Amino acid sequence: MFFRNLTMFRFPVATDFSEIATLLPHAVLKPVGALEMSSRGFISPFGREETEKLFHGIGDWLWLTVGGQDKILPASVIADRLEEKLAAIEAADGRRPGARERKRIKDDLIHELLPSAMVKSSRSDVFLDTVRGVAFVDTSSRKAGEYVMSDIRSLLGSFPAMPLNAERAPRSILTGWVAGEPLPAGLSLGEECKLEDPIAGGAIGRFQHQELRCDEIDKHLDAGKQATQLALILEDSVAFVLGDDMVVRKLRFLDGALDKLDGSDEDGRRAEFDARFALQIGELGRVFDVIADAFHISSAD
Repeated sequence: MFFRNLTMFRFPVATDFSEIATLLPHAVLKPVGALEMSSRGFISPFGREETEKLFHGIGDWLWLTVGGQDKILPASVIADRLEEKLAAIEAADGRRPGARERKRIKDDLIHELLPSAMVKSSRSDVFLDTVRGVAFVDTSSRKAGEYVMSDIRSLLGSFPAMPLNAERAPRSILTGWVAGEPLPAGLSLGEECKLEDPIAGGAIGRFQHQELRCDEIDKHLDAGKQATQLALILEDSVAFVLGDDMVVRKLRFLDGALDKLDGSDEDGRRAEFDARFALQIGELGRVFDVIADAFHISSAD
């Protein structure tokens, strides 16, 4: 399993994770109840069938996984059933229920449909670098990342994790790189970017599979557009698209990194997990260091 996106958070390096093995069994994912809409809790990074190992660690890194179960109740189904109820009341009583009564009828319908609703399972993986004080969540959604931070906060009792705080304006830095300013050592431009007019509702240009240092791009920059997403390559190991929200999307591990897996002599599913985990934490640490240096990311301490 390889991460595809990164939403990163800073947390104090003094955070105590020593009791995590004791705390996790009390915060495991429980099956969503018949009358519940959802359930969240921790599961093993190795999959739902694994019940003994609820976290994984290598060196100063921890791997946690939050599982979720959500009932699927399509709004259209509820609306149709509600209309049927309202029409029946109107036919029987000669009146259309008011707003308060409609809400009560709708709540009763949801309560009635919940036990038979389909359940959708999900998982959210997070790598915790306890030396850098960085949480790497495999999601491009800040909201989903915040949910994972909240789950860890509930587990530990305290976990003051905050989104990355860039002291240098991200759009300015990204735009400068597209315009030809020197990139940090090891970084090079990819072939994708998103340029936006800074005026609300202004024009947006999306470019893919294109050499970014060209006259066409320069004309958009001269017109005042700014880079809000930019494809970057870290040496020959990692490719990604960095947004001005400091979220990493379309994360890919390239041959320069994947070749390291070929040198592993161990066999078996658990050994493969270890190898992929070790590979990712090494590369993600480098990605963060480059971003932190370029954008002056402040610590959480």
